[in-house]
Amino acid sequence: MSKQLPLSAAAEEFLAENALCTLTTLRPDGTPHVAPVRFTWDGEAGLARVMTTVHRRKSRNLLAAAGGRAAVCQLVGPRWITLEGPATVSTDPPRVVEGMRRYAKRYWSQPPQPPGLAVIEIAVDRVMGLY
Repeated sequence: MSKQLPLSAAAEEFLAENALCTLTTLRPDGTPHVAPVRFTWDGEAGLARVMTTVHRRKSRNLLAAAGGRAAVCQLVGPRWITLEGPATVSTDPPRVVEGMRRYAKRYWSQPPQPPGLAVIEIAVDRVMGLY
């Protein structure tokens, strides 16, 4: 089922769980690239954030297609939720720091901090799921 923002209390509860997640972006040739990730949800801003580097395939896909879309999916047993929307890759220090802060809060540890650290921000405009 597809839902419009804001999310229901059940969806927000499900997104608070520490679960298996994937991020899907499109390669320049249009084929999907799916990668396991950890992400955070910011309901007030309507943003899903993924910490990465500018050198990873997921970042390169989004940088190659300005205004491109991405989807992050969380799955626990038969329950799932997909958050989709236009995505950007940012190395802007305040945005990266905010992504790291939210990551540490959700996953109880700091994310890795390799050279080229960046945050992917998905401005969620479509939500699908069964949760």
